[in-house]
Order: sequence, then C-alpha cells, then structure tokens
Amino acid sequence: MKRIVLATALALVAAPAFAQSMTETKTVTTTTIAPAEETEMRQYVVREHRPMVPPPAGFTVTTGAVLPEAIQLYTFPAERHWRYEYATIGDQTVLVDPGTRRVVHILH
Repeated sequence: MKRIVLATALALVAAPAFAQSMTETKTVTTTTIAPAEETEMRQYVVREHRPMVPPPAGFTVTTGAVLPEAIQLYTFPAERHWRYEYATIGDQTVLVDPGTRRVVHILH
C-alpha cells in the first residue's frame, strides 16, 4: 500500500515537470551586423533591384519570424562570405538564415 501511495505522489510531482519539458520553446537569437556591412548589404540589394513582394496575409515582418516558402530568397555574392540570404517584403529588406528561413535582421 505504501508503495502505491509513494508511486502516486511521485507521479503527481513529476508530471508537471515532464509536461513542461515537452512543450515547444522558441528561442530568438540576436544577430549583430556591423554598420559598414549593413551599408554594403543595403547597397547590394539596391543595385540588384530584386522584386518586392507584398507581405502574405497574416504575416508580420519581425526578427524571428519564419518566412513562408512562397517568398523567394536571394543570395549575396559568394566572395562576401555573408551567410544570409535576403528578401524584400513590402518596404522592408530582411536578412534570412537560409537553413531555417528565419528572419535574423531587418536592414535599415
């Protein structure tokens, strides 16, 4: 009988901790771009003159947002070794991690 009570008590204590570990967490990483590099990136984007796409319904351009697959990403020149790709959504150009399609920085 004592074992059943002890097992029940342990289950009641452990269940919330287990449930919490099973919930999804979201981590937003801050990306710092040197001002000179940001200027170069912005100049490159202007020179390339890629088409702007309107924001999809319900999508807000924010750092950490994942871009829908319908939004095309463009690459920077390989010699620059910038690991990001970019897209212009509305009037904002965003740097995107190509592996996750997550917005890491909004060019200003």
